[in-house]
Amino acid sequence: MTRELITTAHDDLELAERLRAGDQSAVADLESRYGSKIYQLAFRYMKNREDAEEVTQDVLLKVYSKIGAFRGDSALSSWIYRITFNTAMSRLRSRKAERAAEAESRTVPTRPVDRGEGAGRPAELADWSSMADDQVLRGQLRRKLARALRDMPPIYRVPVLLRDVHGLTTEEASALLRVKDETLKSRLHRGRLILRDHLADFAGGLSLHQWGQVLNPHFFHV
Repeated sequence: MTRELITTAHDDLELAERLRAGDQSAVADLESRYGSKIYQLAFRYMKNREDAEEVTQDVLLKVYSKIGAFRGDSALSSWIYRITFNTAMSRLRSRKAERAAEAESRTVPTRPVDRGEGAGRPAELADWSSMADDQVLRGQLRRKLARALRDMPPIYRVPVLLRDVHGLTTEEASALLRVKDETLKSRLHRGRLILRDHLADFAGGLSLHQWGQVLNPHFFHV
């Protein structure tokens, strides 16, 4: 085994221990060391930049939150890449199911035979224009949100993902991050302000109900 491989393995074990200990700087080191590699692998599966970015953020969060499951039997990199593969495959399956459901919902039902006035007239097609516009808007918002989360400092991004995307309570998130509830709330508030600034252009494009679902896990298909 070369000195470089020994050094890498040692550094990875040290990084894993820091993550287990809740070291906030380890999150930034994790992203610095593996972020681009995760993205490249995710892009290979997802075939587009936006989805690859979302998979990357999801994987980084999973690595941080599930580091206790890493036993060290294999290299940390192998464990991370396996999570990346599983996350990408799950997202692809969700996308396929969503497209199938969307296609089914757009199927125009056959009208019963009417032998009276208007018999033989073809069924009127539903007007999907407004729905299409809404889907385009939501897609643009999802991509911009993914970029905003990617650019956000990890110290603010992780609380936002834990609370607003994955639905953890303040107590659960603070326990996972090993910080006080007040600290978690402060970082979450700052992260939300950063997102609000990035997404200000979209605030008027969605209804109040839809805006409340922007950070819902189903919005990200996670």
